[in-house]
Amino acid sequence: MGQSSLHTIMMPMRDDGLGPRLFAHAAALAKRFDAHIRVVHCHPKPEDMMPYGVVIPTFLRKQLAEATRKRADYEQGHLREKFTAEASRYGISVEPRSAGKPTAAFREYEGRQVEVVRHYGRLADLICVAKPNHEENLGYNTLKSALFTSGRPVLVCPDTDEVAPDIGSHVAIGWNGSLEASRAVALSMALIEGAQKVSILTAGRIEHTATPEEFQIYLAQRGIASDIHTFERKGNVGRALLQKCAGIGANMLIMGAYHDSYERESLLGGNSATIVAEATIPVVMVH
Repeated sequence: MGQSSLHTIMMPMRDDGLGPRLFAHAAALAKRFDAHIRVVHCHPKPEDMMPYGVVIPTFLRKQLAEATRKRADYEQGHLREKFTAEASRYGISVEPRSAGKPTAAFREYEGRQVEVVRHYGRLADLICVAKPNHEENLGYNTLKSALFTSGRPVLVCPDTDEVAPDIGSHVAIGWNGSLEASRAVALSMALIEGAQKVSILTAGRIEHTATPEEFQIYLAQRGIASDIHTFERKGNVGRALLQKCAGIGANMLIMGAYHDSYERESLLGGNSATIVAEATIPVVMVH
């Protein structure tokens, strides 16, 4: 039946070395769906670089502002060159959105990365973010902003730029009947309808919510055949979910995220936090 489509993929970019792996995932999906990749580089405003609570002489303030602008101009030129090279590498045309072929465009944004995700993410069908780096404490704010301020599905990309062309050909859906799981399905329908195989993974459901069998019927009514796979709810459910994905050969997981608060799950090692930390396949998350 397949009536949904993936039109726009938003990818925040900065000079942290993670751009190539994000673009690799975005490019693979853009080719599958003839989608447009919107790459947005953000740089800080000059006033954001001023020391907080410190009185700075006017001449020094001007020098700091000028240095910030020069750094931003350098980064923009450097990253634009890298963007053009990556687009060429994957055969993506650098131009505005054009129907019937994968395209990409580079944009500049003055502000923080969490702000650029909120600004452009709300008009994207999918937001690509890097898997956060726990050791360097990088990427968590971007992931949090994408999940909680965009209202869009977020693709957490694993630590590789080797992405198979059939990314998302076998989609696994984590189903427990929760509001977050329902939203994940609704907002990721283009990926589900575009998959060759769909598997429903369940360890049970929340009381008074749709069963996996009812969910399977819902998909069937949209022309989507699916299988149900159960696993035991013991230990960390997130880790068990990833193990089940590996066992059935799924190459993408779609799931509701952070049923509890982000801070609580991150601090206590909840299911969503475990998946973010340990997943080796692309994971589409929706809060």
